[in-house]
Amino acid sequence: MPTTVHSVRAEYRTDSPWIAAARPRLSWKTETTAPDWTQRGAEIEWRRGEAAAVAHVEGRDSLFVPWPFESLLPRESGSVRVRVHGSDGTASDWSEPLHVRAGFLNEGDWHARFITVPEPADIGQPTLLRREFTVREGLRSATLYATARGVYQVEIGGVPVDDEHLKPGWTAYRDRLVHETTDVTGLLRPGPAAVGATLAGGWYTEGFGFHGQARPFYGKYPSLAAQIVLEYDDGTTELVATGDGAWRATADGPVTASGIYAGETYDARRARTGWSSPGFDDSTWLDARPDLARAMTPVARTAPPVRATEELAVKEVITTPSGRTVLDFGQNLVGHLRIRVQGREGDTVVLRHAEVLEHGELGTRPLRHAKATDAYTLAGTGVETWEPAFTFHGFRYAEIQGWPGAFDPGDVTAVVVHSDLDRTGWFSSSHDELDRLHENVVWGMRGNFLSVPTDCPQRDERLGWTGDIQVFAPTASYLFDCDGFLASWLEDLALEQTEDGAVPFIVPNVLEWARTPAAAWGDAATVVPTVLFERFADRDVLERQYPSMRAWTDHIAAIAGPRRLWEGRFQFGDWLDPDAPADRPGDAKTDGDIVASAYLFRSATLVRRAAAELDLADDAARYRALAEEVREAWVREYVTAAGRTVSDAPTAYALAIMFELVTEPATLEAMGERLAWLVRRSGFRIGTGFVGTPLIQDALVRTGHAETARRLLLQTDNPSWLYPVTMGATTIWERWDSMLEDGTINPGEMTSFNHYAFGAIADWLHRTVAGLAPLEPGYRRLAIAPVPLAGLERAEAAFETPYGRAEAGWEEHEGRIVVHATVPANTTALVTLPGAEAREVGSGEHRWTIEDPRVATPRALTLESTLADLIEDAEAHGTVLRAMASADPERARQFRRETAWTEHRTLAGELGGVPKQVLTAVETALDDLNARRQR
Repeated sequence: MPTTVHSVRAEYRTDSPWIAAARPRLSWKTETTAPDWTQRGAEIEWRRGEAAAVAHVEGRDSLFVPWPFESLLPRESGSVRVRVHGSDGTASDWSEPLHVRAGFLNEGDWHARFITVPEPADIGQPTLLRREFTVREGLRSATLYATARGVYQVEIGGVPVDDEHLKPGWTAYRDRLVHETTDVTGLLRPGPAAVGATLAGGWYTEGFGFHGQARPFYGKYPSLAAQIVLEYDDGTTELVATGDGAWRATADGPVTASGIYAGETYDARRARTGWSSPGFDDSTWLDARPDLARAMTPVARTAPPVRATEELAVKEVITTPSGRTVLDFGQNLVGHLRIRVQGREGDTVVLRHAEVLEHGELGTRPLRHAKATDAYTLAGTGVETWEPAFTFHGFRYAEIQGWPGAFDPGDVTAVVVHSDLDRTGWFSSSHDELDRLHENVVWGMRGNFLSVPTDCPQRDERLGWTGDIQVFAPTASYLFDCDGFLASWLEDLALEQTEDGAVPFIVPNVLEWARTPAAAWGDAATVVPTVLFERFADRDVLERQYPSMRAWTDHIAAIAGPRRLWEGRFQFGDWLDPDAPADRPGDAKTDGDIVASAYLFRSATLVRRAAAELDLADDAARYRALAEEVREAWVREYVTAAGRTVSDAPTAYALAIMFELVTEPATLEAMGERLAWLVRRSGFRIGTGFVGTPLIQDALVRTGHAETARRLLLQTDNPSWLYPVTMGATTIWERWDSMLEDGTINPGEMTSFNHYAFGAIADWLHRTVAGLAPLEPGYRRLAIAPVPLAGLERAEAAFETPYGRAEAGWEEHEGRIVVHATVPANTTALVTLPGAEAREVGSGEHRWTIEDPRVATPRALTLESTLADLIEDAEAHGTVLRAMASADPERARQFRRETAWTEHRTLAGELGGVPKQVLTAVETALDDLNARRQR
């Protein structure tokens, strides 16, 4: 195959030609069958009409290459194409041209003013706005720039201008708004014209808060700012903008109520045909009222917008014990329902949403104060189709009330809605439950990457909790191309920081009390930019966020003071440790101070690395010294001479190992042994919360306990990663036991069935189980280092790196392990296989066959065997439990959950006092197992 260039892009967005920068960075990928191919140089052509310019780039750079031409002007358009030259002397053909349009405005070009609903009006009252104008002959182009304090859609002549939802999304409204840029030329003709906008409150007027105390944070009324720039062949330009006194408004539209948490109410009897077309009678409408809130100039969108990306049909129609009709879509999702219905004028269909059923009925308690209910009142004009426009729900189940006539499940469709990110990463294995776990992570990210990275999408919260994305960012950056999405969110994080550098719990911040600094939450300021640099090689994000990174770290260092320990303050700590009581989710086994000071060290280290990358030598030296002072203080305060931590819990050891707080080899080995011991003692059930969960598997493998990590991963008892899968979960739960074994919802007030934090395990599946990881920023150099696990016959990962598709994986074959890898052009890989020296390889397809490192000979087990030996042998452990359950199910359940699996106790000793039939059943089962193994 000849060398080809593809996937040329300017800045972040791939869904639109509109770009937000006057000097957009360019990226491209190369595909070739030539082995060990690297780029020697490239040519970039910029063409506008007949005029073209060509720039030359020397070297391997093909990612975020600086714009080599003159800065773009607003609405300027042209095409970019690339041709590369290889180290082997070959040259590619020119790539397909990338159409580029400048979507930003220069300073002073924004003339629109915000307009809103006429008074009096209810808080968040949905509104219709319209304006008529005239289009002259010779229209060359028409460009709409629009934003809202709230959510909106614009239509011209009855046609929506795009397919985006919930525009402009949620940002730190007091400091930053984004605008969409849309080509509307095709919707206009010479003569009379009209533009209309539907406006609702969305996040801007939503009430935020807990325990029934929610209040609007930003404002009472939504408002719109928009301008259409009409450009003619004669070189003249006209502007149609809000705030010019010609806009009319009414609150008497079909959307009668709308809220993010409450849902949407639509009365089709109030719909007015032609209201966004010229000639519509708006005599009953009033002049739109200026919004007197602080004037603000929006900036061009850089992140992908929210769109509908998939539709799901009803999987099952359920009649509940109370006689209600509930639809099961088979997948917990985020979005809304589309209905097709026919009935009498005034009939009202009510749609209630929830993630789970409890006792056969819709499980709405976890929604707290969110109504999550939509209602549609029919016009009675035949078959009517409707879907809400300005709300979203997290649900798998929907209850249907008031459906006129016979119900047909084909008349209801679930529409999946989220930020329209490109999928980039995949994982598969021979283990069905593990694959379902990974799929649950994907769905969890889809549902919670909706404008901002939220904690959950269903209850009266849906906030951008910083702790959740801090732990999940590495997984997110593999599954989807989220660089632009998170880079935009980080701008809001920096804006929401206090003057002294504190980062709030949530971004955008709508809770005044959330400004208290908390470890692992505020550290999103340092961790997320670092992840974007490591995974996407986005150095600009690192540079832009560096003041924020430094301010956060300095703030915490000041709190720590001369002791260099962050102690005695409020902390979330290892949030949702599985041993924490349902009503006290922060009561973790690991002390919050241990977590806090560990994260101070972590952030100081990341700022030091960023400073070095940005050539800030003095800062690098300063934060290196700070990090070392914190590390020494942490070890001195929390680590004993024998390698124990003060909180003798898995998270404490995982922090010490993975953050490299402990560097002395003997102590590190002791900590790894203790961590593995703790995991084994608990019967390989997970013992970590938000902080420890993303670290524990890496900590075990790094210290030589891959088998322990395997048992922890494949555990199905509660709590574990796979326990929710066995309970039918299709997303990641907030709590390890959001649903209890008897099918009841966890009694805690805070229970969600769609939280991605514990889904951070997926990053370990990609990097370690399949063996595909970045070794240099942007995957320019990969690490291929699979760890084959017993219980799996194969595992593989595929990832669309910024350089091209990479793959890595392994499979059993005739008693050996075959490892395969695909290294993209213009990259290299360091390959580390079990039992072999590391080797460097170039681009291309690679295969290696190695001895199976997992081969082990099981020992004979008896009643005199230790509990540690029994739990280490998964087959024997299962055999004993099944034997006990056959004789005494309740005793077997207690034995499974309450036993401490240590080397100091024997099976016979643990079973002392049990009925003879139980002891006999266990002994017989072990004898049978030993006999089978000998054969």
